[in-house]
Amino acid sequence: MSLRLSDLSACFEGVIPSIIATASADGMPNVSYLSHVARVDEEHVALSNQFFAKTAANVRANPKVTLILVDGITGDQFLLDIGFVRSVDVGPLFDRIALQLKASSAQIGMSEIMRLRSADIFRVHGIEKVPSPVETALATASRAPVNLPALSEAVKVIERQAEADEIIDSLLSGVRRVLGYGNALVLIRDSHRGCLITTGSIGYERSGLGSEIAGNEGLIGAAATSGQTIKVNDMSRVRRFGEAIGLETEAAENTSRSVSFPQLRTAMSQIAVPLAAGGTVTGVLFIESEERLAFREDDEAVLEILAGQAASALRASEREAAAAEPRQATPEPAATGREIRVAHHRFDDSVFVDGTYIVKGVAGTLLRLMLEWHLSEGRSEFTNREMRLAVGARMPEIKDNLETRLLLLRRRLEEKQAPIKIVRIGRGRVRLETEGPLILNAGRE
Repeated sequence: MSLRLSDLSACFEGVIPSIIATASADGMPNVSYLSHVARVDEEHVALSNQFFAKTAANVRANPKVTLILVDGITGDQFLLDIGFVRSVDVGPLFDRIALQLKASSAQIGMSEIMRLRSADIFRVHGIEKVPSPVETALATASRAPVNLPALSEAVKVIERQAEADEIIDSLLSGVRRVLGYGNALVLIRDSHRGCLITTGSIGYERSGLGSEIAGNEGLIGAAATSGQTIKVNDMSRVRRFGEAIGLETEAAENTSRSVSFPQLRTAMSQIAVPLAAGGTVTGVLFIESEERLAFREDDEAVLEILAGQAASALRASEREAAAAEPRQATPEPAATGREIRVAHHRFDDSVFVDGTYIVKGVAGTLLRLMLEWHLSEGRSEFTNREMRLAVGARMPEIKDNLETRLLLLRRRLEEKQAPIKIVRIGRGRVRLETEGPLILNAGRE
C-alpha cells in the first residue's frame, strides 16, 4: 500500500531534524538541516526557509530534491522525492510555521534571531520508507485511539455547567478523563494589564492560582495572540520554560505581589490551546506531559474541541450573570470577633488581608469595591451587574470576564484561608462573609 503524508504525522513534530539534499546544476551534492517541515495536504509539504545560500541556489538550478524525514517514535526514515512549487511570506500557512518557530525559539532566547523569511512549498512526487534497523522503546508502546464516546460526554458536561468555576473544572476534568493528561492549567486573559492569569489547575504541587504570564510570552502567549494551538513535543531540545521562573514562597508573595507559575520540571512536551469563542480569545488551556511526542494530531483536535466548548460556555455564563437584577439592600448586624485588616494599593490594585497577599488587578478592585459597600451601606450581597457598572469606566474589558475574576478572587481567599470569603448565592450574585469587623486601608503606594 502506497504511503501518504498523513501517515507520517510523527515526522512533522520536529523532534528529529529533517534533512534536505540538493545538487547543483553540474551534480555536486549538498545537504542541510531544516528546523521545520509542515504537511500542507496529501501532496505538498512546506519547508521553513532558513536555507544556506548553497541550498537555495541548488533548488533554483536543479529541480531534483530529496527530503529526509524521521519518525521520532519509531526511528523509521522516509525519503521524499520533492519539487519546488512556490514561496509564500504571508497567509495562514506562513503564520502557522512562523508561530511554531517563534514559540520554540523563544524557549532558548532566540525569538528575535530565528525569524521565518518564507515558507517554501514543494510537491511530493514519491515516498520511500527506510525502516529503523532497531526497535525503539517508543515504537513498541501502542496507543489507543481517542475514545469518542468519552469526548462526547466531556463536551456535554461542560455544556451543562452554568458557573465559571464549574466550566473550568469540567474542562480540566475532561482533559484528564479523555486523554489522560494530569498536568493542566486554564489561564484567563487580562487585557487591562496585558497578561494571562492562572484561574484553574490540576496536577501541580502548588496550584499557581493568580500566577501571571505576559501576553506575548512563550507558547501560552503565542497561542493567546494568534488564536492558534502551539506545541513543543521535545523539551530536551529547548530550555524548559519553568527554568526561568523562580519558586515563590508565601513570604515572597507578600513582598513581590506575584504568585509562582506552576511547573512540571520533568516536562518533555507542552501544548497551549486558545479558548476562543466568536472569534475572540479569552484564555488558554495549557498542558504538560513527561512523555516525548505526547501530543498527536488527534490530541490537538480533542483539546481544541474541549477548549472551544469551554470558551462558549464561559461567554454564555458571563452574559446570564450580567443580567441579574439587584435586590433591596437590607442592613446587617455588625460582625463580631477579631478585627480584620485589609490593605488595598491603588497602583496595582493589590489586596492584602492581615498582611497576606491575596490578589491584584481587576480581582483586587472587586474585593475593595465590595468591602467599601459593606462598610458604607452595611450590606453583604452584591450583583455582577452593579460591580460591572462601578468598575467598567476604569476597566472597560471587565465586561468580558468579570465572572472569572470573581472566581479567581474566591479561590485565592480560600487557598490562603483568609478570614474573608466570597460565596456564590445565585446566578450573578455573591455574598461577602467575614469572621470579624473590617478595617480597610487604601493607599497609593
